Amino acid sequence: MPEGSIEVAVELDMSLGESPVWSVERQTLYWADINNGHVYTWRPQEGGAPARIELGEKVGCVAIDAAGLVAATASGILRLPESGEPERLADNPEWEQAGHGNRFNDGRCDAAGRLWAGTIDADESSPSAALYCLDRGELAPRLSSIGISNGLAFSLDRRWLYHTDSLTRRILRYPFDVDSGTLGEGETWVDLERLGLPGVPDGAAVDSEGCYWSALYDGGRIVRFSPEGEPVAEHEVPCPHPTMVAFGGPDLRTLYITTATQHLDAEGKARWPQAGSLLQMRTGVGGLAEPGFCQA
Repeated sequence: MPEGSIEVAVELDMSLGESPVWSVERQTLYWADINNGHVYTWRPQEGGAPARIELGEKVGCVAIDAAGLVAATASGILRLPESGEPERLADNPEWEQAGHGNRFNDGRCDAAGRLWAGTIDADESSPSAALYCLDRGELAPRLSSIGISNGLAFSLDRRWLYHTDSLTRRILRYPFDVDSGTLGEGETWVDLERLGLPGVPDGAAVDSEGCYWSALYDGGRIVRFSPEGEPVAEHEVPCPHPTMVAFGGPDLRTLYITTATQHLDAEGKARWPQAGSLLQMRTGVGGLAEPGFCQA
């Protein structure tokens, strides 16, 4: 596959593909279809169709765990062992909120093994959501007054936490202490309005040069931002709704891209037949090994 070209890795009809994460140890890619409550497992070197786990509820994100996976679902955070029954690690404090029912959305682990997962306002319009951190069995809010929690990633030097409320079309960065898991005061790092970029910032990943790759939902592209927050490359995607990216493959130079069909009608699906599939692109720079959840 030529560098920079995008093609279908796995043909699917996902409603809202999200949260791709690559396990270096297992050489396996995991991702979710949020709206259908599916978690996919795929080993590219083996080819064939991915395996699928059906959780019976919406699942916002997945992370690697020593026993299998951890998933932040609508109702809470579950450990999904490779064999045996799921274990509930925490309840979603917003799921039973009167008038809301906010589910979990984007998330990932930090280098210390904590799971960070944000929620999404049920109507995708009000700042009723939050960003949480699961640390040593305690789930605590770290940011509040969010509409759609997204874009969570950590800088190469671990000094910054990147995050966006997609409704604002801005990506913020927060001083981050990896030892304590505490955040400082946030500052605007990327402003799509100022840059004249379309869509909203969705899921992201950081590469081995410290650049941040953001999927622009409804913008039909992946944008690579420098550590200073300036766009340095754009890659058009053959569908309007890319959702998140992850570096994978033996050399971590295959960028996997999840996509969505949820806002497309029949005409839109015919126009963009690759929407809803898992896409891939070879990159000139490698990614980073994704840390896993490593707390009891």
